[in-house]
Amino acid sequence: MYTITAVNKFRYGYFNWRMSLSIPAKVTLMAAMVGLTVAMAQVRIPLPFTPVPLTGQVLAVLLAGVLLGKWWGGASMALYAGLGLAGIPVFAGLTGGLGATAGYIVGFIPAALFLGYMVDRYPRTRSLLPMAGLMLVATMLYYIPGVAWLSIWMNAFGAGSTGFAGLMAIGVVPFIIGDIIKALASALIALSVTRKGNSQTG
Repeated sequence: MYTITAVNKFRYGYFNWRMSLSIPAKVTLMAAMVGLTVAMAQVRIPLPFTPVPLTGQVLAVLLAGVLLGKWWGGASMALYAGLGLAGIPVFAGLTGGLGATAGYIVGFIPAALFLGYMVDRYPRTRSLLPMAGLMLVATMLYYIPGVAWLSIWMNAFGAGSTGFAGLMAIGVVPFIIGDIIKALASALIALSVTRKGNSQTG
């Protein structure tokens, strides 16, 4: 009973703490999330049949909106994407620029915005199945621009024009199981610092 009460106090306290942070403190937290995303991006497994590697950065992306809220979570991913697209080596393999995965990385921004909005605005999402469902929806938000840009990149730098089935085979299907696992893991982590109750904004 004491343990449950302590956990609930922690969950309630984190939300209150996050909402009451000053702008400099939120910027610091945002920078920390960018650093975590950079670190997780280096956890990667190259696949021989696709220019898109398996990486751990999605875990950080899915947590960004929940832990930082809509605007600051989205801003953290915008900063991460902006740094990498400007050529700073923050992407997987310590690379940057408009590589094959640039579309997925741009898609991290709406994914974090969506999760932050839903979790803050709708308390009923703060349980395992709804939270995991939100995480999976968020993955669709970066798959769409990811596959669209991958098609352009393949045509310009890869093996030439690739049809829809081919794009699914190299840009979606190999990552589905891993993304489901990461969505569940993210949901479990997120639930440890979220609480059921009134909606929050920030």
